[in-house]
Amino acid sequence: MSLMISVSGIRGVVGESLTPKNLTAFASAFAAWVQRSKEMRTPAAGSLRPRIVIGRDTRPTGGQIAGLVGNVLALGGCDVIDIGIATTPTVEMATAAEQADGGLIITASHNPVEWNALKMLNHRGEFLTAEEVESLMTIAAQEAFPAAPWNGIGSVSCSESYDRRHIDAILEMPFVDPAAIAGENYRVLVDCVEGAGYSIVPELCRRLGMANLTLSACGGSGLFPRNPEPVEENLAGTIDLMRRSGCDFGLIVDPDVDRLAVICEDGSLFGEEYTLVACADFYLGINKGPVVNNLSSSRALADIALRHGVPCYSAKVGEVNVTAMMKAVGASIGGEGNGGIILPELHYGRDALAGIALFVQAFTGWRKKNRGGGLREFRRQYPEYAMAKEKIRLGSLSAEKLDTMFREIAAGYPDAEISRLDGLKLDFSRSWAHLRPSNTEPIVRIYTEAPTRDEAERLAAEMMQGIAKRSSAPEYLG
Repeated sequence: MSLMISVSGIRGVVGESLTPKNLTAFASAFAAWVQRSKEMRTPAAGSLRPRIVIGRDTRPTGGQIAGLVGNVLALGGCDVIDIGIATTPTVEMATAAEQADGGLIITASHNPVEWNALKMLNHRGEFLTAEEVESLMTIAAQEAFPAAPWNGIGSVSCSESYDRRHIDAILEMPFVDPAAIAGENYRVLVDCVEGAGYSIVPELCRRLGMANLTLSACGGSGLFPRNPEPVEENLAGTIDLMRRSGCDFGLIVDPDVDRLAVICEDGSLFGEEYTLVACADFYLGINKGPVVNNLSSSRALADIALRHGVPCYSAKVGEVNVTAMMKAVGASIGGEGNGGIILPELHYGRDALAGIALFVQAFTGWRKKNRGGGLREFRRQYPEYAMAKEKIRLGSLSAEKLDTMFREIAAGYPDAEISRLDGLKLDFSRSWAHLRPSNTEPIVRIYTEAPTRDEAERLAAEMMQGIAKRSSAPEYLG
């Protein structure tokens, strides 16, 4: 299996596609890229060593990779601040707080345990753009790596304060009211899938006023007890525990804590698409402004935006693309329909911790207004759509052939509104379909949405058939 290289980082299977050789090469290239970027921003500071923040999730390979890349960066003339096990949004915030010149997160997010990755951040603590990734790849291909002299080697220092600082920053946001939350005496299930949230998520919940916690997979071992992507097909055990626990709701995060899923009191899923919808509905009542999602996100957010009298924009899939559009339109809140919330008031990055604060505060306000009620009832106030999410492996199909395939499929739907911004998006009056190559796996994703699940699944099957007709032996992954 080859490396996956995109705006979502450089990821692969450790020992196969992700090896000490290419980890060293990409870390060296990043050191060079950071140095050049620093010199372009502040030419007078060119003689100062760049500073890079690194952090990792709990995967068993993370410590060794952090040690390797940290020392490679130091040998390349960079000072490294290692904040240890930390969520992706915590590393993003630490990079900005340290006024560092870049950040490096060692996590493969929702990929299985055998995967790992290097996610690169710029000096603002935000993911590199496609153009910046291309520049980094050019440096790697040319092997134009810095090598500091013996007396110019950088240092590696450690900091363990950023979990607390991240929580403090969330609690300082004016809409957060721990006393109101505490007054509801919530019983809450927390599932961190043994990932980087194992400590910080329960601590945030307690400081938000939720003291009665049932913890699941919060040991921090990095050995995921299930597929770590927080979607319905992977959450059967958590849902069963929720039904047996008597909790009021459940909070589930992925290994690097940039995605939030919620389970209602009856064990039904609130819906990963609706995490952003509920948070945006609440936040737009405080801070009106445009909202942004991606092309694979539910129409429900556009409906909520209309309710608040603000525009809704859709960007290419990928956090960096969403944040770029949010900045361009001055968005109040945004994110992706996979449970990723981006709150510019805090920072420009998907943040499940900020999502927890927003979501629980929204639910608390609704309960006070309605004098009680469960999360399932809270969910009913939002527009009802159903989605189907499929994926298919197409082997060695080239980008050019995939583009041709998408054009041929689009030609069969003359009544659809067509977007080629990111793969192929077909918008119909009652439904839509989005086909695109993944940024994080060697697959094509097929997302559809319609008023009912049957309609969404029929449309997805139609898209799958369209691909199958034009591809030799595609592998259906479900």
